[in-house]
Amino acid sequence: MVEVDPAVCVLCGLCVGVCPPDAMRLTPTQLEVLPNCTECGWCVPYCPVGAIHGGRPIRGRTRRPEPA
Repeated sequence: MVEVDPAVCVLCGLCVGVCPPDAMRLTPTQLEVLPNCTECGWCVPYCPVGAIHGGRPIRGRTRRPEPA
């Protein structure tokens, strides 16, 4: 499951632009993961603040460590 930490998310929208199934929606106040999310994890390494977690690891892509 891909999850967004709203306390960390800065609403930059980088993840929305790289999401292959177009499963993220950015509003003025929050980032939503939509039901058509395939949990590919493509969005995770693009988050500059590490607010997105989960999904499958992507070979050849560096991911931020999961928070403790």
